[in-house]
Amino acid sequence: MSFDKTLSEYNAIVKACEDIFIKKTKDYGTSWRVMRPKSLTDQMFIKAKRIRTIEEAGSQQIEDSIASEFIGLVNYGYMALIQLDAEENMPLELGIEEAVERYERVVSNVRNLMIAKNTDYGEAWRDMRISSFTDLIMTKLHRIKQIEDNQGATIISEGIDANYKDIINYSIFALIQMNFTK
Repeated sequence: MSFDKTLSEYNAIVKACEDIFIKKTKDYGTSWRVMRPKSLTDQMFIKAKRIRTIEEAGSQQIEDSIASEFIGLVNYGYMALIQLDAEENMPLELGIEEAVERYERVVSNVRNLMIAKNTDYGEAWRDMRISSFTDLIMTKLHRIKQIEDNQGATIISEGIDANYKDIINYSIFALIQMNFTK
């Protein structure tokens, strides 16, 4: 499998997520800006928990697909990173252009991390099960919650932002594994 194929699939997923972000921003504005990072973490936890519950039960009651929950994880992750980086005087309501600009800045940063890690790990994620991505995401969310409970302090561990970035990339990898780009 070539890295060019990975980057192409990755970018297609990101584009689909950004399209949803833009449409929802046009519908709702940047109402998510009211949420503190802790609340965004909890929203992500709800989505990951639903994915895990469906995986374990083998069935679901609500029609929303697992893929849509991974997309939600991607977009909430980007929103959380925007919130972490927000200036103190940043308005709650951002214009569509500014919201998209901030979104794309975060996308670029997260993509660069994926490229670096994917190079080092030799695309090991391609041999992983989707349920393993779910478990890794749940682990990262528990870590984030612990760091948040410790007022952001860590002794040796990566910070909250690094965990959000990993969740985004694991979610995108899961979507690639699910052939979402097709």
